Amino acid sequence: MESEVKHAPLVAESPLLRLRSRWNRVAAVASGLIGHSFLALVCRFAIAAIFFLSGRTKVSGLLTITPGTYELFRNDYRIPLIPPEIAAHIAAYSEHFFPVLLVLGLATRGAALALLGMTTVIEVFVYPDAWPTHLSWAGLMLYLIARGAGRFSLDRQFGID
Repeated sequence: MESEVKHAPLVAESPLLRLRSRWNRVAAVASGLIGHSFLALVCRFAIAAIFFLSGRTKVSGLLTITPGTYELFRNDYRIPLIPPEIAAHIAAYSEHFFPVLLVLGLATRGAALALLGMTTVIEVFVYPDAWPTHLSWAGLMLYLIARGAGRFSLDRQFGID
C-alpha cells in the first residue's frame, strides 16, 4: 500500500501582497542608488543656496551692508537683545560664511547647527507664520547635523565626518 502524501493546497498570493512585494523591491533599488553621501550633498547645496542667496540681498559688492538692510533690521525684524546694526552684520556674514562651509563640506555639522539656530531666531522673532518653510529647512539641517557631510566633503578628507 502506497502512502499518500498530502500537500497543502497552493494559496494564490493576494494582489495586495504582490503590490507590497513590488514596492519593497523598488524601495530596495532606490536605497541602493540613493545613499547617504548623495542625500547629504543635496541637503548641503539646498540649504547653502537658500541662505547664500538671502545673504546676497543684504549686501552690495562683496560684503558691504546696504542701507536697506539696516532699515529692515531696525523696523521690520526687531530682533531682541541685539542692536539692529549688529544683527544686520551677523545675519549677512553668517548667510555667506556658513553656506560656503556647507558647499565645501567643511565643519558641516557646525555650519548646519549655526544655520538651524538662525532659522529658529527667524521663526520665533521675525516670521512666525512661515513655519512650514522653516520646518523644511530644519529637516535638511537636522539630517546634516545627525549624519554628517558624507563622502563628497572636506570633512571626510580630514577625517572629521
